[in-house]
Amino acid sequence: MTELVYGFITGVLFGFFLQKGRVLRYDKQLAALLLKDMTIVKFMLSHIVVAMVGVYFLYDLGMVKLAIKPTILGGVIVGGLIFGLGWGLVGYCPGTSLGALGEGRLDALWGIFGMLVGAALYAEAYPFLKTSVLTWGDYGKITIPQVLAVNHWFIIVPFVAATIFFFRWLERKGL
Repeated sequence: MTELVYGFITGVLFGFFLQKGRVLRYDKQLAALLLKDMTIVKFMLSHIVVAMVGVYFLYDLGMVKLAIKPTILGGVIVGGLIFGLGWGLVGYCPGTSLGALGEGRLDALWGIFGMLVGAALYAEAYPFLKTSVLTWGDYGKITIPQVLAVNHWFIIVPFVAATIFFFRWLERKGL
């Protein structure tokens, strides 16, 4: 039950930050796809950095276990293309479509409908995909630090630094 409560609290906070960051707005989504406004990119990178540092810090303390999913390039590439196509067509990604609906934007229903249809199609196609696309480039449960045979902090610290420099560069460009 504790995990559900933590999940609920985390979800509420994430939704709050989505709304406060104005990334639920269609115009921000479109501007991000056109590379005219990097608010969404900065929002996503900020969350990735915070999560990366937080999860690995808790992992080092022995408070959490990592549940690494297998790296399957076929699934990642095909899934990414479908995700990107849907985002480009609808103007919302799955999380922002739910948040936008919460703000009363009914056009976000198209994004939610797309998620549900996509999940149903995936479930129906899974037996075929399991023996085809989901076997292409199957590297198993790996992480970048494992591939490079280094401690995870040797990846995290430079990534955080690169993100900070990237944000500063975007600021100078007015993005």
